[in-house]
Amino acid sequence: MAIGDAGVHAWQHRVRGPMHVVLIEDDEKLGGFVSQGLREEGHVVSWVRTGDEGLAAARGEGAELAIVDVMVPGKDGLAVIRALRERKSTLPVIILSAKADVTDRVRGLDAGADDYLTKPFSFAELLARMSALRRRASSQASAPPMRLEFRDLSLDLVARRAQRAGKVIDLQGKEFVLLEYFMRNPDRVLSKTMILQHVWDYQFDPQTNVVDVLVSRLRSKIDRDFPRKLVHTIRGVGYVLRDE
Repeated sequence: MAIGDAGVHAWQHRVRGPMHVVLIEDDEKLGGFVSQGLREEGHVVSWVRTGDEGLAAARGEGAELAIVDVMVPGKDGLAVIRALRERKSTLPVIILSAKADVTDRVRGLDAGADDYLTKPFSFAELLARMSALRRRASSQASAPPMRLEFRDLSLDLVARRAQRAGKVIDLQGKEFVLLEYFMRNPDRVLSKTMILQHVWDYQFDPQTNVVDVLVSRLRSKIDRDFPRKLVHTIRGVGYVLRDE
């Protein structure tokens, strides 16, 4: 479907759920077409005509995706994208450009764009690209972290390696599981019952001291050689990972 075929929609490529889209496009006809089409799909569109306005809108609260024309007044599209990435923004960005050369595509992606669409384009394809970026962002957001950090303590869940201030800490199996539990719950007091159930997966026996022994072993490894202690005992309640 060419860009002029505004009456036809590819329903299978709809972006699920409304998004706040920042559209940076100085061409009145194209900008009007895209913004109207996106609004008909249920999205909120902030349409601006210059790069400086676009950068401000993309940095604004609530922006979920940016569609950026490269050739706009003020900051060009690539400068806008670079400025976003320099600020560590992870906002998904799709470039719209009349330049179809491979070099231009590479330049756009190197600037930090997530996708590149050349003019003239299919509106259905634009929706499909938006949907793909949303799925990717959602997948990355929901993926469990592979590395946990608390102050100068880090835990690599893939390599199963702990470090404090750059020093590798050798942990046994249950010590690793306990430290991971602490690091997923910083500043939260964990009772002996909670620790026993998480590490050993059975109900608390008030006569056992396995939790105290395990915490003591872990504490000796991650706190003993450091002036700032991280594992603390809350008498009568349990243990907590927190800064002093």
